[in-house]
Amino acid sequence: MNVPPALRYSDTHEWARLEGDGTVSVGITWHAQDRLGDLVYIEVPPLGKSFEKGQACAVVESVKAASDIYAPVSGQIEAVNAELASSPEKVNEDAYAAWMFRIRPSDPGQLGSLLSAADYEKLIVAEDH
Repeated sequence: MNVPPALRYSDTHEWARLEGDGTVSVGITWHAQDRLGDLVYIEVPPLGKSFEKGQACAVVESVKAASDIYAPVSGQIEAVNAELASSPEKVNEDAYAAWMFRIRPSDPGQLGSLLSAADYEKLIVAEDH
């Protein structure tokens, strides 16, 4: 199971990493990309748009299914990983290096409400049974 301890996780399988500039990088977990299979398309959120925590803001499509990506915290989109539009397979290659977008939290405290790596591992085990 690949769950880096330094990241925070949502119960919808997004990871979140606080950056030095106060933004939060977001991507999907190794578990999520493994379940989806080979990704063929990623739609990132529009720059400057604001989202509420838990709101669908991006889409990933694989050979198996399409899946919404949800904002792990409320805030405004400050950056997107445009490289993923032409190379969605980068998420399959390294889910934790291939961030999808960076959001500036309107309430930085929301990051603390996300799951720890240990709690996320428990969620995965529970879902697999």
